[in-house]
Amino acid sequence: MKLTSFILGMLFLGAIPTLAQGNEQAIQDVYKNLPFDMPRVEAPSFPERSVLLSDYGAVGNGAELCTEAFSKAIAALENQGGGHLIVPGGVWFTGPIELKSNIDLHLEKDAVILFSPDVDLYPLVETVFEGLDTKRCQSPISGHDLENVAITGQGAIDGNGHFWRPLKKSKVTESHWKKTLSSGGVLKRDDYWFPYAEALKGDSLSDMNVPQNLKTDEDWHKIRHFLRPVMVSLVSCKNVLLEGVIFQNSPAWNLHPLMCENVIIENVLVRNPSYAQNGDGLDLESCKNSLIINSTFDVGDDGICLKSGKDQDGIKRARPCENVIINGCTVFAGHGGFVVGSEMSGGVKNVLVSDCKFLGTDVGLRFKSTRGRGGVVENIWVDGVSMMDIPTEPVNFNLYYGGKSAVEVLESGETVPAKVDPMPVDETTPAFRNIFINNLICRNARRALYFNGLPEMPIKNIQLSNVYITSEEGAEFIYSDDIIMKDVKIIPQKGKEVTTSYCNNIDIK
Repeated sequence: MKLTSFILGMLFLGAIPTLAQGNEQAIQDVYKNLPFDMPRVEAPSFPERSVLLSDYGAVGNGAELCTEAFSKAIAALENQGGGHLIVPGGVWFTGPIELKSNIDLHLEKDAVILFSPDVDLYPLVETVFEGLDTKRCQSPISGHDLENVAITGQGAIDGNGHFWRPLKKSKVTESHWKKTLSSGGVLKRDDYWFPYAEALKGDSLSDMNVPQNLKTDEDWHKIRHFLRPVMVSLVSCKNVLLEGVIFQNSPAWNLHPLMCENVIIENVLVRNPSYAQNGDGLDLESCKNSLIINSTFDVGDDGICLKSGKDQDGIKRARPCENVIINGCTVFAGHGGFVVGSEMSGGVKNVLVSDCKFLGTDVGLRFKSTRGRGGVVENIWVDGVSMMDIPTEPVNFNLYYGGKSAVEVLESGETVPAKVDPMPVDETTPAFRNIFINNLICRNARRALYFNGLPEMPIKNIQLSNVYITSEEGAEFIYSDDIIMKDVKIIPQKGKEVTTSYCNNIDIK
């Protein structure tokens, strides 16, 4: 009997374990002593029906395009009421894949889905990027308004993102830079490369990667090479499962569930090169009831990030990211381990981060926003996080975020405290409050803590307990009120353990 036939038979018998079958105890554990009310999130179930991708004309040789085969296989399953689309061993070269309800895209252990870098295969679609309503090229994997959808297995999905992304010379070796230049493309300046002239033009028309003031379809099409997509885009879906798979080399963000409900991301590996522009690992945006457990992130931007829209688009949407459990995760390279913002205009609330490791991320816990964004971030619990070799701070609040990484901010000297004139408080004023950080250990940070709030809306009611940090410099609090530190040990190589500017009620026990 062929191995593929054997696996298909096991699927028909329901013998391949789903998360609900094989990791029930892990889910039970994360719900214990939860400090907020949250309904139990169940893994989606699928009909015991399977089809094999290769039965629809696909060839897994890494060269022949399989876009039509994916479409036919998914349509066949959809017409039968759903089931499992089995991707067998091989390299399956393809254009975009559109998922449907009640379908599990299941990759066998030696299966690789490799997306074509041909921009012409990815039409422009209405979407959301960096919290704003906009247009982008269609994502390699997408799903809209679905119920019961999954990507599972032990294979890998590669977005061929290096064909889409710009590159900064300072982030790579000299040999890498020379090889990139020899491949073609154009330079914005001597140290900043774009793969296409159209991409460079799009950059000139954009504010933080989102083009402004484009009026016609022709205007958008002229810069479509700049409009690189997130790799996995799931919008307004219910009952989502991502389990076991490697997601890597995305054109922009890697995983982007947007306005979804009941999301489980378990035991995945999310990878991007350290030099990947906008190479976030996971951006969970305006989602409700989510579990992120036992997963690993090693990326070029923020690792695990919670968002809820940006500025007026996010305020109008008014959908917070809420009820999120993050447990047992590891983040390697990245601008932040666990991040909230900066697109948080709809609010973020009811979050537990526990038993995680951040190994060499620019920041450990990163909270960022700016005036004009609005939104309230509150009721965040962090319990049991270990960090080492953090170039900036284990915990960073910055309410003056301007698109730079924390390392770039630190190197620029922008962290020097200065008196700031207060602005009127209205719906555009961001607020960060009621955040509880317990059992945190960090060895070798640049600065122990950095809280930089707004005079009209200070960072408020942050409690730290049982914290141990070794760092070059101590903690610094600016425009921060009602900060309680209990059993906090900061060991700086120089200077004071704690300095404050324009603060009230800093309570150190």
